[in-house]
Amino acid sequence: PERADQIRNRLRRGSYGGRPPAFDKQLYKRRNVVERCFNRLKQWRGIATRYDKTAESYQAAVTLASLLMWA
Repeated sequence: PERADQIRNRLRRGSYGGRPPAFDKQLYKRRNVVERCFNRLKQWRGIATRYDKTAESYQAAVTLASLLMWA
């Protein structure tokens, strides 16, 4: 939650006020799921450091890690 004075200051500054004062709870939930997924994928050393030389092999490694996390 934001403090009331921060919301007022952001509204007063208009488009220069940074993030919008509105908070979309559903959008934040979806973003949180995606960020947690990336963090779990980065626990795999080969994915975090990108040892693979080709994009196809890297994508295969990401797919394999995703499947193993899902299972």
